Amino acid sequence: MRPHVELIQEGDYIWHAAELVGGEGRASERRLSVDEEDGSCSLRIDFHTDWGRGPGIHHANTEYYVLEGSMTYNGKDIGKGGYVYAPKGVPTEAITFSEGSRILHYREYGDAGFDPVENTKAPRWKDAREDVIVIDSEAMTWDAVPNPGPMPGLFIKYLHVDPVTGFYTRLVHAQEGWTDHRLAHHPCYEEAYTVQGHMEYNFGTLDLGTYFFRPARVKHGHFTSMEGGATWLLRSDGELFNWYTQSEWVRWGGEAINYGPGGGRMRWSMSSHDLGVGSPGRSERDLADLQASVQYQRDQGEIDEDYVQHGTGTDKSLLAIAKALDAARLQDGHGHDHEHDHDHDHGPVDADWGADPATLEHPGDRTDDLAHVWGAGRVWKQGDPIPAPILSSRPIRSRSAGRWNGDGM
Repeated sequence: MRPHVELIQEGDYIWHAAELVGGEGRASERRLSVDEEDGSCSLRIDFHTDWGRGPGIHHANTEYYVLEGSMTYNGKDIGKGGYVYAPKGVPTEAITFSEGSRILHYREYGDAGFDPVENTKAPRWKDAREDVIVIDSEAMTWDAVPNPGPMPGLFIKYLHVDPVTGFYTRLVHAQEGWTDHRLAHHPCYEEAYTVQGHMEYNFGTLDLGTYFFRPARVKHGHFTSMEGGATWLLRSDGELFNWYTQSEWVRWGGEAINYGPGGGRMRWSMSSHDLGVGSPGRSERDLADLQASVQYQRDQGEIDEDYVQHGTGTDKSLLAIAKALDAARLQDGHGHDHEHDHDHDHGPVDADWGADPATLEHPGDRTDDLAHVWGAGRVWKQGDPIPAPILSSRPIRSRSAGRWNGDGM
């Protein structure tokens, strides 16, 4: 499983010699995200010379996307926006990149292995499926995303969709002013590299060269798209359903044993609200755009809550805890006017959160082969119970990207 990476600027990362087995030429790679168990990875590669490799079979589902320069596949030259998908175990034609080209390179469900073959008439692997895809994405038209959220303004170009698993790669563009004030989570992972523009959101600033890899069910949002909009190459390992959260909060605490006053004991607690107090908040434009998103949804007849950034107003965790305790007391027949002039034992303190926590997990969270992985994506279909978001309190962030103020938890 890959770690949660959110948010990094690729320029903060070091270069490595590119792992392009069997190729001729020089290239370097930045490793944006790596699964050390199965070899899956997302890479930014620069070619220092012309580079090429003959026909062969990849050991992973492999993708190439040209950011700058040019790529040739089977004699066809494609410039910026060129895309090739080479399925695992399927013979592919020769591929070359010109000196100075900059690309995104992905390997999924396998390592960098590559078996040369004489030509594409070589036999496929027994379990291989799908065919090679070659696309000039610059020649494609943008399609409006269906049900994009509370406001229109998202557009998409599909590059690859696996008909069996739903895994897909696409270019997504948010036009200037597109906003979503809610937090979303999905049943699948989501990763993106920013190829154009500027957007603010709960984890930081998305601009050219920023990247995230977000495991399934990690919440994210509070998006505001700035001047010129923003565009990403975005990938998910399954169909992406949006499940939304508002009025979110996180609180944790305990009892200090030896770090209270004078090195003694101390009760303590902190919350996402506390982290937000005194931290740089969203700009006035951001706040206006987020509130406009709220109003848009209300105009559609939806019930919606105002956007309130962490560290302002009343701590949402305190309000939620008080409501949950009050609801539990009322169910037990203990209202605010209850007199405690009797000596019966009330037993453990309960809180009524409105849902049994056990119903907020995926049925396989504790029992399947991925039970050891918090945030593993699991198959979900319409009609299944919807699992709640999970907490990711310390994702990988690089030095010039990312926000840590309680909003990105």
